[in-house]
Amino acid sequence: MKAGSTRPRKLLLWDIDGTLLHTGKAGETALGHAMEKLHGISKGLQGLEIAGRTDKWGLEIAGRTDKWIVEQLLAREGLPSGEREIARFLDFYVERLAEELPRRQGGLHPGVLGILEEAHRRPDLVQGLLTGNIEKGARLKLSRYGVNHFFEFGAFADDSPIRNELGPHAKRRARDRHGEEFSSERIYIIGDTPHDVACARAIGAKAVAVATGSFSVEQLRSCGADAVFTDLAHPKEFFLLLD
Repeated sequence: MKAGSTRPRKLLLWDIDGTLLHTGKAGETALGHAMEKLHGISKGLQGLEIAGRTDKWGLEIAGRTDKWIVEQLLAREGLPSGEREIARFLDFYVERLAEELPRRQGGLHPGVLGILEEAHRRPDLVQGLLTGNIEKGARLKLSRYGVNHFFEFGAFADDSPIRNELGPHAKRRARDRHGEEFSSERIYIIGDTPHDVACARAIGAKAVAVATGSFSVEQLRSCGADAVFTDLAHPKEFFLLLD
């Protein structure tokens, strides 16, 4: 426990896209470019729903992991979707993402920077990531908008294509980094989709949802989040939840 802390610390695990920031569709565009470059298919993410709806495939990609999304894109076209093919696709995706991010009008969502700064200063809080991004993509996005330094560790799509399997990886890395076992009641997973809520439930953590992505306040409440915010523009409300 950090010097000056008199109570067990709490662990904040942050989602990225739709929660901390938006990239102006840089990620979606980079995925489409990868499909076109590697396989000559130019329809991008057509056939995969992003905003919480499902198409005839029954697919919904908001809140999913990069590995899962690429697997579905390849399967949609009847292409091989093993580990080697997915890794090759994601390597090219990262290259294109690095090119797309500066071209897009992305940014942090309201209030995010202030919350990250205050949480970083507080000795009773630890911050990490729990995101569907692969780590290289996550770091590119966070660095682009100046907040990568707040996150020493996290769980990523590199760990598993299944989002509900990421929680234990984040807990283990928090323990290894900080020398402390964070019990479930002291973990808060903050995200913008029902998949983030389900991920919190999978490890018994508290689910904090923010409606700055593809889902409304009502949708996030209906999926059982412990707390739902319209946005994070009022940091005092967010920190009251942790006290």
